[in-house]
Amino acid sequence: MTFADQLTVARALAVPVVVALFAWDFSGHDYWATAVFAVAMATDWVDGWWARRSGRTSDLGRLLDPVADKLLVMAVLIMLVGPVFPAWMVAAVIAREFLVSGLRLAALERGVVIGARDLGKLKTWSQAIAAGLGGLAAGGAVSTDVAWVALLVAVILTWVSGLDYARVAPTLLRGRQPA
Repeated sequence: MTFADQLTVARALAVPVVVALFAWDFSGHDYWATAVFAVAMATDWVDGWWARRSGRTSDLGRLLDPVADKLLVMAVLIMLVGPVFPAWMVAAVIAREFLVSGLRLAALERGVVIGARDLGKLKTWSQAIAAGLGGLAAGGAVSTDVAWVALLVAVILTWVSGLDYARVAPTLLRGRQPA
């Protein structure tokens, strides 16, 4: 397992810590949870940079990286349903994630590992920014309206990128990489 893969696994292991910090009611818990989330999400950039720099990208990394991102972001969004985010927005994000994950699994059965597409990367970061702003809103540092608008932008990008995956789905399901 490469260093980049280890960072990806560490990001996934941060999920229960972030959830526990959001759930545990003590002074500043929302800020602590948001800080751990932000540090964990920063490893997404570092692991990609390291893998490309060292020339050690792997199918394992291409497979695990989006899963770790989804776990971390979805966990935060779910923890913020009610106090910050409406359930319909979070459900819209989760539904798209399941659909694209299903496409990834179907392609994998055909021997194609789907790496993150550019719109998918933009989607992930828009969700992460919305989740971070949501954590800050839960703590009272920013308005919940700001977090709500950020998540609305993320929902739109999430579904636009999902349509991009749907566009290349026929090619992927024939066992070929898209252009």
